[in-house]
Amino acid sequence: MQPKAYTLTLNQVEQDLQSLGNAPDTAGLVLNLIYRSRHKSFEQYSQLSKKARDHFKENYAHELPTIVRRQNSTDGTVKLLLGLEDGESVESVLLPFYKKYTLCVSSQVGCAMNCKFCFTATQGFKRNLRPHEIIGQVLKAKEVLKEMGEKRDIANVVFMGQGEPLHNFEALKEAISILTEPKGLGLGKRSITVSTSGYLPGLKRFEELGGVNLALSLHSTNDEVRSRLIPINNRYPLNDVLAQIDRLERHERQTVEYEYLLIDDLNDSKEDAKDLARVLNTRTHMINIIPFNPFPGSEFKRPAPERVEEFKQWLVEEDARVMVRKTKGDDILAACGQLKS
Repeated sequence: MQPKAYTLTLNQVEQDLQSLGNAPDTAGLVLNLIYRSRHKSFEQYSQLSKKARDHFKENYAHELPTIVRRQNSTDGTVKLLLGLEDGESVESVLLPFYKKYTLCVSSQVGCAMNCKFCFTATQGFKRNLRPHEIIGQVLKAKEVLKEMGEKRDIANVVFMGQGEPLHNFEALKEAISILTEPKGLGLGKRSITVSTSGYLPGLKRFEELGGVNLALSLHSTNDEVRSRLIPINNRYPLNDVLAQIDRLERHERQTVEYEYLLIDDLNDSKEDAKDLARVLNTRTHMINIIPFNPFPGSEFKRPAPERVEEFKQWLVEEDARVMVRKTKGDDILAACGQLKS
């Protein structure tokens, strides 16, 4: 099987060019063709020798994942079910914002964490995605935006789709390296967020990811409730997870996002809000309240809008930094916790 063109790094391209007798400073042209100007042909770049052009065309596979199904929400969200080479599939979600899109990507086929609030958990864990399958989601989404005639581009990538990203650390690390290569896709590290359920082995290596943003699926400060929602809390208790996050180096003004899935009559009381503020007010934080998004077979319910606002106000009264995430794509099962392939 040919290696994938869209996992090539600057260093790899430079080495290939040198072996072909080309100046390595043309490596940026090759990366531009692979990651940014996929509609163009290698033949249009006379700066590269014919030998080099043929090498990158013939020795690397340029195919992207196939679109099995595309769904469009009434709010502009686009969900893609992408087919992989072995017949498996994953979902990615394009989320529209003013002047930009955020792309939510998957890191695994299924998930091993078995979180009870997440539709992905119901399909079990099948396998990790490889780096080219992660990058392929980004490039395919860019193609879709171009086909839509959309002038807005993907400005942020969030690893909040199917799978626990830190459970697939090596592929995650390589994918982030490719995403942030200035001569390739050129995303800033602060434009990438990795969300985790609290997988401690991966958190201990988080600094290897080079300064991307971190989001923790918190959902409760009560260990009994959190273990019900996130079973790995039994193995990696919240106190240990928070202590590890405290040890991580962060850039100036970089905060940790603490995601709090608000579930009716489970974690939405005033006491819950007070406990949450007590745990986080000594830490640099942003609490992101996410009203629960129902899915087929779910045992939980979304609280009323009035309750969501009340919970937010309780946190404000405790001097916590807090926002409510606007639900997008729930009519096509594309909102947080609703993905399943």
